Amino acid sequence: MAMNNKLLAVVQHIEAERGVSREIVLTAIEQAIKQAAHRNRDVTNDLRVAIDRKDLSLHVYDTLVCSDEETGPGFIPLARAQRFNHGNPVKEGDTVEIEMPASRLGRIAAQTSRQMIMQKIRDAERTNTFSEYRDRVGDIVSGTVSAIGARDIYVTVGKTEMILPGRERIPTENNYQVGDPIRAIILRVNTDAKGPGVVLSRASGKFLEALFRLEVSEIADGVVEIMSVARDPGFRAKIAVRTSNENVDPVGACVGQRGSRVRTIVNELSGEKIDIVRYNEDIRLYVAQALSPAKLESIEVDPAQSNTVHVVVAADQYSTAIGKRGQNVRLTTKLVGWHVDVKKSMATASFEDQKAEAIRELADTLSISSAVATQVADAGYLSIDGIVEDDEAGFISNTGLDEVTAKGVYAAAKAVAELTSGGYVPEEEE
Repeated sequence: MAMNNKLLAVVQHIEAERGVSREIVLTAIEQAIKQAAHRNRDVTNDLRVAIDRKDLSLHVYDTLVCSDEETGPGFIPLARAQRFNHGNPVKEGDTVEIEMPASRLGRIAAQTSRQMIMQKIRDAERTNTFSEYRDRVGDIVSGTVSAIGARDIYVTVGKTEMILPGRERIPTENNYQVGDPIRAIILRVNTDAKGPGVVLSRASGKFLEALFRLEVSEIADGVVEIMSVARDPGFRAKIAVRTSNENVDPVGACVGQRGSRVRTIVNELSGEKIDIVRYNEDIRLYVAQALSPAKLESIEVDPAQSNTVHVVVAADQYSTAIGKRGQNVRLTTKLVGWHVDVKKSMATASFEDQKAEAIRELADTLSISSAVATQVADAGYLSIDGIVEDDEAGFISNTGLDEVTAKGVYAAAKAVAELTSGGYVPEEEE
């Protein structure tokens, strides 16, 4: 029989464009035609559809009961049945399988089968995707931006379309165009997703870990171990490393010669600053490393509160230890898994020095101008705690700032206070 060129073209297109194997496509077509054919009252539930794997010719078979008494769908006269049984005798109640022309299935069945075929092929794509990528969660893949939604980005890797959700993007990266190359980590694979089943991430701490494994051979070989990662995607990250090999400097290995290794990672993350911290089982030494570059006066483990350390720094080191909007202490807290309470020592400072330091600290920590910080300090608010101890209305009234500015400063102070005080619950990454 001649090759079914039309079907061959369809199958080859699906194989090439969608990455679904020929056998899966042919099986999907067979199942879809069979399902659609059941809408035809002239066929039985035993209908069988087969596509010849060599010439792709379509064959439809139905199983009928031999009878001279019963007539209608599902039955065949004995004399006619004998012809279909290669001349062999048949008796009442026997069954024979006859081939019927595909045209008997009807136009509605043909239209329905097209819809079912596409659905089954989509299902096959999802199954293939799950099989291919379920064991690759945590791997970095390289692809091309294929579409840009309101927040999400669609990425084509090989023949598979994947999704980079808005929450998994680096906030500072807003200039992607269709066709741009992109790298990300496979965060998870969903089998029940309506759209792309492979979810990517560039904001996850696991992406940072994977980049270090790629760039630092000592990590890939297991000589240097990553102990913890904390990220504020696009802005700053901290990574703690250690080694049992006395001849290897774990921090130096990650930095690379003249900073070459870490610079490659920083460039991949669009300029995100990375602090590489030496892990230490002594929590006090670990915290001291993590709060760098701030210089600390003392670190004490709280005997009453579990997983809490109290850090005292000089007045001129406080804003460095806290970081802008509490970023440094927040990332340190996440990195070490302990709540880090930072206080400043003002025992030897004059009031003028305290006020000048307070103005600098408020300006740096809350990202406000020196003029606004001076007006806040002049009103008697010399610290973040001092601001949040008052209510918003009182703060607005006492500082004399315009309402919009005052509300912004108060909200920022409250956010920093919440991040730098109270109990700590380690965050879980997806």
